[in-house]
Amino acid sequence: MKQRIITGGVGAAGFLFLLWLGGGWYAALVFLLATLGYAEFCRMGKIPWRSGWSVPGFLMVWSLLLSVMMYGETALSSYGLDVVLAGLVIFFLLMVISHNRTDIFRAAYLFCGALYIGFGFSFMIQMRWMADGLLWSLFVLGVIWAGDTGAYFVGRRFGKRKLCPEISPNKTVEGSAGGLILSLGAGLSIASAIPALSWSSSLALALLVAVAGQLGDLVESAIKRTTGVKDSGGLLPGHGGVLDRFDSLLFALLVIHLFRVV
Repeated sequence: MKQRIITGGVGAAGFLFLLWLGGGWYAALVFLLATLGYAEFCRMGKIPWRSGWSVPGFLMVWSLLLSVMMYGETALSSYGLDVVLAGLVIFFLLMVISHNRTDIFRAAYLFCGALYIGFGFSFMIQMRWMADGLLWSLFVLGVIWAGDTGAYFVGRRFGKRKLCPEISPNKTVEGSAGGLILSLGAGLSIASAIPALSWSSSLALALLVAVAGQLGDLVESAIKRTTGVKDSGGLLPGHGGVLDRFDSLLFALLVIHLFRVV
């Protein structure tokens, strides 16, 4: 517990400082996190991240990130589909070039991981560069982090009924409810500083982010359950890897983007 708190406190302070700085500093941090995250994703799938099989995935992730860094908020709408199609073609060709050592299942795993990580981390940069981007980023982070904290401590103290034991045996209904309540409180508090959000909009968006965050946690748990690993990595003592720490945020950002588009 002590190690978890120390790692979380130091990591959060450093992340928030670079988020506050914004610009190239924050973009460089996100670029590094995305690279480490995709390496962890390869590791979970028993695929050496240094191998040629993973190169197209890294290129997809970096291309999506660089498009946002170079061309701004509209980059993913303009270039995102091109990156996806190029990655799809390359992974299909890799199956032939490798004489099917990279089979369809491995190619699909690497391709889906590149989409998930590439778009998710790109939306982190995109959101920071919006008008009032710092406040919007703090809103989403606050909802996610409050939800994680509430679910962890409420689940430990009051958790009895299993939420989804086939995927994540330690998560409970009580912990999930505690996380949602704390998420809504954090979201409403931070949203009061965002002029564009009314009280009702803040409540609805906080609920959307909170639910999406919990689903994102379960998505990564499902991947780990399938691949037979406990943590995505060991970079963050007491927390696991980059994906263990950012799984909820990545999924929530994907959902928010779809919500904005629709």
